[in-house]
Amino acid sequence: MSVDYEELHDRRKERLERAYGLKTPDRVPVTGVSGFFAAGYCGLTHREYLDDYEKSGQAAIKTSVDFGADTASGGGGGLGILPICLGLMREYGGLVPSSVNGNIHDILGVRYGRFPGRELPDDSPYQFIGQEFMKPDEYDELIEDPGRFILEKILPRSVRSLERLGSPEAMAALIKFGVETRRRSEWSSRTSDELRRLGFPIFSRGMSYAPLDLIGDYMRDIKNVLLDCFRMPEKVKEACEAVLGLIVEMAGMTAKENPEGSQVFIPLHLNEYFSPKQYNEFYWPTLKEACMELIRLGLIPSIFYEGYHDAHLETILELPKGKTVSRFEKTDLRRAKEVIGDHSCIIGGPPPSLFMGAPDKMEDYVKDLLEDVKPGGGFILSPAVTIPYNARPENVHAMVKAVKRYGAY
Repeated sequence: MSVDYEELHDRRKERLERAYGLKTPDRVPVTGVSGFFAAGYCGLTHREYLDDYEKSGQAAIKTSVDFGADTASGGGGGLGILPICLGLMREYGGLVPSSVNGNIHDILGVRYGRFPGRELPDDSPYQFIGQEFMKPDEYDELIEDPGRFILEKILPRSVRSLERLGSPEAMAALIKFGVETRRRSEWSSRTSDELRRLGFPIFSRGMSYAPLDLIGDYMRDIKNVLLDCFRMPEKVKEACEAVLGLIVEMAGMTAKENPEGSQVFIPLHLNEYFSPKQYNEFYWPTLKEACMELIRLGLIPSIFYEGYHDAHLETILELPKGKTVSRFEKTDLRRAKEVIGDHSCIIGGPPPSLFMGAPDKMEDYVKDLLEDVKPGGGFILSPAVTIPYNARPENVHAMVKAVKRYGAY
């Protein structure tokens, strides 16, 4: 039986757009059937999936078609590259990288990550390593000129090949980095074009950060920045305000690279470490400012509230209705629906453990969840985090089939 892929694309896109807009679609959309599960499903190692763009794209296409969710991703991936973005986009004519995979790590030598086939076995996922690249007595330098501080201090300390900016070695690394970034982008575009042809809407996104996460992840290290909130609270707040403009600028530049989409992905890392009082004092004010500025620019903040965000749900109501997307990892989705269900589109679903057990458990989970969160629209079912590399394919099928069976309006 022939498939009208254009009609399929339009149906999926409308379904997703209605959910994003807090409207009722024909059924609950289901997303997220890719990532490293595509590698395991297609017999690739983590290294191949990250670094072999042709194989990675083919795996993403096969997995997307075989499981038939409403979205697809182009394969690959990697660690965040934000300091490199902030440091290089201004200095070197708007160079917009994506993320650090093994190939880019070979060129740059990032000190905050480990990669399969290098520091790790081929079949291991990449790892983020927190390090202290900024001393506590350097807050004033960051506050005075965050762009220059990141370029002159953070980049050389966190990237081996850029230890001596302006040197022949650094310039050679930047040239190789640009070539590899372009090669990777071209393969990504080919994969996206093929997925689009096969009926999958591609909602491309920019990338940004919560100001305090930027400082904690890439400058002070998480444990240090948490202590700084007690030892030098005013400096932390001033630093968050100082980097705010840079990360909004970075979000706008990366979003321009994705003309079909207007979402900006913001993964939160420190949110669950704070009590509501501390969250509202140190974390939320500048995150809210960043979101408001992105909205003013016509962008949609797509915020991944990692960990448990239950204690902070009410703050989402301070953002404009229907202008943000809220994805949750461990937060009670039923509670989220009660608090923000008519205010922000909610994305969430089964935890990794359900992809490893019996398929009927997955079906029961989806059925029970949808009974409570489906009414009124504005909900998209997605794995809580990336589907595990070694997940059982029958469980992934069970998730998609359960949404199609129980998610109709």
